[in-house]
Amino acid sequence: MPRITFLPHTNLCPDGKVIEVESGTTICDAALANGIEIEHACEKACACTTCHVYVRKGMDSLKDPSEDEEDMLDKAWGLEPDSRLSCQSAVGDDDLEIEIPRYTLNLASENH
Repeated sequence: MPRITFLPHTNLCPDGKVIEVESGTTICDAALANGIEIEHACEKACACTTCHVYVRKGMDSLKDPSEDEEDMLDKAWGLEPDSRLSCQSAVGDDDLEIEIPRYTLNLASENH
């Protein structure tokens, strides 16, 4: 079974976390099922960017993003080449290393 390593995040998982998941599970669902309360304001419908993550290792094992996901990612806070929406990224057969950004568009809006 593939593993997802979530790098430490000050609020969501200060010590980081390593979990095993079934292939085909989305990164978002895996996080939520293991106590990492990643934001998902659109209820995982690919209609926002609050579940944006960085795939630091294992990106090649994920399917390419859909056009809808790419369009949403263009609006993500802190977009990087390894950015993905966790609600749209299903785990393949390889291990992943995930970093949850410090901010989302929701947090940036609320803090300004």
